[in-house]
Amino acid sequence: QDAFVAFHVDKVLVGKYLKPLQIGELAPDQPSIEPTKNAMLVKDFRELRATVEKMGLLEPNQLFFFLHLAHILLLDTAAWVILLYFGTSLLPFLASLVALTISQVQASWFQHDLGHLSVFKKAKWNHLLHKFVMCHLIGASARWWTLLHSQHHAKPNCFEKDPDIDMHPFLFTLGKKLSVELGIKKTKYMPYNHQHKYFFITLPPLLFPTYFHYHTFYIAYTKRYYGDLAWMLTFYIRFLFIYGSLLEIKSLLAYYFIFRMLESSWFVWVSQMNHIPMDIYYDKNQDWMSTQVHATCNVEQSLFNDWFTGHLNFQIEHHLFPTMPRHNYWKVAPLVKSLCAKHGLEYQCKPLLTAFADIV
Repeated sequence: QDAFVAFHVDKVLVGKYLKPLQIGELAPDQPSIEPTKNAMLVKDFRELRATVEKMGLLEPNQLFFFLHLAHILLLDTAAWVILLYFGTSLLPFLASLVALTISQVQASWFQHDLGHLSVFKKAKWNHLLHKFVMCHLIGASARWWTLLHSQHHAKPNCFEKDPDIDMHPFLFTLGKKLSVELGIKKTKYMPYNHQHKYFFITLPPLLFPTYFHYHTFYIAYTKRYYGDLAWMLTFYIRFLFIYGSLLEIKSLLAYYFIFRMLESSWFVWVSQMNHIPMDIYYDKNQDWMSTQVHATCNVEQSLFNDWFTGHLNFQIEHHLFPTMPRHNYWKVAPLVKSLCAKHGLEYQCKPLLTAFADIV
């Protein structure tokens, strides 16, 4: 199936794990595509996938990723050096916060590449560096991220299947159809008619400092990801050792909480702009391309937008080809747009600020 092909780099290796799960084969006279799926679109998308492979667009440019990692490590070091050499007065304190926030967010984009196996040709090297970046540089579990993010990619914006929209209906109501459904049931957990106001003081600043902190440790512990937990502790030991020697306890806690809030705000605005304004409803069991395009939109390309969003401004291409290195998204975008036009799928691409406004 298209989802299986999209997710896995070494399909022969992963295919071995499927053998015990086989329950039978389709009879020769049975269709191999379900009636809810567009057979012609499936055929055309698979031809596009073959073209992408022939063009070498799934091959990573390791110099690109090396330079990206280098600028993350330089900024991470700069955050400490600023406080060490210029003291802990307000101006150096703020400058250090900015450097660390940028480093952390860019590390988040980089771990995303590693988690999708798009940096190295061999999966194990992606997994190893993923643990270093996600656990040691960021302080979260790599396996926790992979568990949740894979579900999101398989069924984006499908209620009860995509964990990224679990905030419905407890914090926000999402999607026009689901919102009407709540109204009919007279179910209400929050004052939803004001959610466009309380969004600003809840999800962007508080997702990382509160929910993610708890959830990553909870999943890592309950699922016995002990290797991840050990790696994660090295982040906190390093942070306490480096910054604890320069800042008093109150300043240290303020420093940590502020950079987590800034990092969270940056991450939420970028991650939500591609999905939240799109169609959100129960799983309709559509074909791979329809599922992804209905749930995602793009943001216009520019050097700043590419860097600021970690190339997630090409969200449509990323969802169709999750293992594709991000530096190749712009090359496949015209082919994807053409295929969407052929089959009447809306290919949305917006300016960055419009995408932010559409969240609200």
